[in-house]
Amino acid sequence: MKRWAAVLVAALTLAGCGSASGPDSASGGGEHKLVVWDWKSGDPAAAAYLEKAKADFAAKRPGVTVEFVAQPFDQYYTLLGAAIQAGRGPDVMLFNGGGQLRDRVDALVPLDPYVTADRDRLAGWEAFGENGKTYASPVTLQGHPIYVNRKLYRDAGLDPDRPPATWDEFVGACTTIKSRTGARCLALGNKEGAGIQFFLSGLGSGALTGQEYGDWLAGNRDWASPEVKRIFELWTEADRAGLNTEGPNSTAMFNDSFAKFQSGEAAHVIGLMSDVGHWKDFGEFLDPGDIGVLPAPVITPGAAPSLPYDGGIGYAVARWTPDPALAADLVRSLSSKDALAAFHADAGAIAADTSIDVSSAGPVASRVVSGIAGGRPALHVALSSTTLDLMGRLSQQLLSGSVTVDEALTQLAASDRDG
Repeated sequence: MKRWAAVLVAALTLAGCGSASGPDSASGGGEHKLVVWDWKSGDPAAAAYLEKAKADFAAKRPGVTVEFVAQPFDQYYTLLGAAIQAGRGPDVMLFNGGGQLRDRVDALVPLDPYVTADRDRLAGWEAFGENGKTYASPVTLQGHPIYVNRKLYRDAGLDPDRPPATWDEFVGACTTIKSRTGARCLALGNKEGAGIQFFLSGLGSGALTGQEYGDWLAGNRDWASPEVKRIFELWTEADRAGLNTEGPNSTAMFNDSFAKFQSGEAAHVIGLMSDVGHWKDFGEFLDPGDIGVLPAPVITPGAAPSLPYDGGIGYAVARWTPDPALAADLVRSLSSKDALAAFHADAGAIAADTSIDVSSAGPVASRVVSGIAGGRPALHVALSSTTLDLMGRLSQQLLSGSVTVDEALTQLAASDRDG
């Protein structure tokens, strides 16, 4: 993903997720065995999903054993890198969409010949492709809605059904909420350098024109454009104006910033669609009816706000697997409709199969899903992992005042151009 991958999954370093295993531990199977590496199979919320996937695969390929090896996410890509360098490891592996996968496509099997029947059923393929080829099948969709605490709006005398539409209105509403309730505007965690990714993608469609947005996704990024510069200026201005919760550079996004939103310390948070920091998590602490979703405020007149989303996580096949067709069948089972429906029901994932009924999950989930039709890929997902890492460091320096916006954008442009 891209590093919101790193972001999103940093939160998934769950106890019981398994201990680290190198390429010689639980390496790929043989004719009658497949080994899968992921960071999800140790999560109780994924148990029903995996059982459904295993049953689907067993019906297609009876007699083949499947072994899941849950790796801790904070070591996952390091372990995977070691396996790739050694040329041996699991047959099937889980990836975040975006840079983490794209950086490793030389070690993966193009899945296009195997997933033709799934093309129309699943969304989010773009995040798992490179140079016109597909390297993983999407399991979830991941994106960055702006969640709203509707109760804080009401407590401040504001109408949550008439949310601010422009940045100036947004700041005005936040000023009112702070003066009347004491809550800050935005829960922000940037200790990992990930907050800037959510800020860029969550607000970007309100700043860039449609042409600029498309050019950015296509790789024709103008880091010096006034609209891009404005996003990074707002990153610093919002903090200096006291819109953010205290100490974003010392606050972990996962899960401290989300806890601030859940506890009513902030009226908004740019969260996730799936996994953690999302509608189902928030509904465990806030009344589900008090959770809303706000379109990106318009920053540049004429901008058309849209939901930023991509393929979230997906399974890929290693080049060294003895039977790619067999491994691809397992990947298809891991993205089968019944399996994904269970994943949505138990974990709150917004499944890549958008035909799955989410109405029972409540209005906020339905609102998020309704934005998929008009959504566009997230801006930060288009960047390389190297540029994302640099952007994270620079975002911390911007908040501390040790670098200017112009200096940061010059460095980002050079990184983006070189790699």
